[in-house]
Amino acid sequence: MKIPVTLIMLLAFVCLDLSGQVADSVKYKSLNPDDFQKSFKSDKDAVLIDVREFFEYRKSRIKDATNIPSSGNIDLAADTIGMDKALFLYCTSGYRAKKVAVRLADKGFVKLYNLEGGIKAWKNEGLPVDRKRVRKGEGGRGEGEMKVIDSH
Repeated sequence: MKIPVTLIMLLAFVCLDLSGQVADSVKYKSLNPDDFQKSFKSDKDAVLIDVREFFEYRKSRIKDATNIPSSGNIDLAADTIGMDKALFLYCTSGYRAKKVAVRLADKGFVKLYNLEGGIKAWKNEGLPVDRKRVRKGEGGRGEGEMKVIDSH
């Protein structure tokens, strides 16, 4: 059976075109809630980042999380974090955290972890959340304020 030359050329073009792309899932690792918690706790220098909006963060959050909303200036926040830090990201369902992980990977961060299913999955697993109310300026980022995370 003869394969038309145009089909071979088309396949070669597609293979070459895709070989230079990196899938988003390679830029970060998604972890189930148990693995996310274990991995975060095992790295004393890890940074836990809640990328939800402040009004979501203030109601409930994972203990020790810093609030850096995905709608804010992620690039500015990234400049305050050491590239060698492991960043553990979460949002409500995982969608926004994945988007932030890709942006941070593009800036050069390599230790990026997403909470698969977000804080909803975390709660469904019965893992603890901090429900203490916070005001703007508490919790890592307030209006017009940026928390500097040890960049050394």
